[in-house]
Amino acid sequence: MLLLTNDGKLAHQLLSPKKHVPKTYYAVVCGMVTETDVEAFRQGVILDDGYRTMPGELKILRSGPESEIELTIYEGKYHQVKRMFAATGKKVTYLKRIAVGPLMLDKQLKPGECRELTEEEISRLLFSCQPS
Repeated sequence: MLLLTNDGKLAHQLLSPKKHVPKTYYAVVCGMVTETDVEAFRQGVILDDGYRTMPGELKILRSGPESEIELTIYEGKYHQVKRMFAATGKKVTYLKRIAVGPLMLDKQLKPGECRELTEEEISRLLFSCQPS
């Protein structure tokens, strides 16, 4: 999911790690993802540079030699999802962002396709970026 906008303030509100907007990803991971990983992500993972991430919500869709997961993070640091899994000894082989804040990836879109947001989606997005 890629969101294009000419609204710099909105882009900053959505993408800045300090704003804590939830971003949800679907990933295929080489290695067995377990409840131990779920708990580690819930606590926050220490990355290779010593930084401890905010807690993430890891959901196992399929666990095996190649696992499928959904992960919601609240920062969006540089390559954070890949780095979080690397810290647990696993490698992300496929990654797709499926939601940013209140917006979900449109399942009707094929890879490479795009569409404009609806007025309702824009309103939800703007509302979600208001200071609490």
